[in-house]
Amino acid sequence: MLPVLTTSGIVSIIIAFLLGLLIGFLVKKIIQIGLILLAIVIILIAVGYITPQDVINFLHTLSAKLPSVISSTENLKSIIPYTSITFIIGFIIGIIKG
Repeated sequence: MLPVLTTSGIVSIIIAFLLGLLIGFLVKKIIQIGLILLAIVIILIAVGYITPQDVINFLHTLSAKLPSVISSTENLKSIIPYTSITFIIGFIIGIIKG
């Protein structure tokens, strides 16, 4: 027997799908930006503007600030409906089509 769909149920399904779509699009763009930054760093090292030690020092500084970023993302984890199948479908479509 199928569950009865109410207006609030349909709205929550649509919102979960749209959130998944937008977050999937955001993740794809972040990965693209990361790859572009990696290419820039490789070119700068090859040309000699920066040294690998400069990159290592930057990564150490970045990793020192990482725990505060992780703690703030824990709050977002409770808001996002990542267990919903409509969210997952929207997320996959957002990554593929983004």
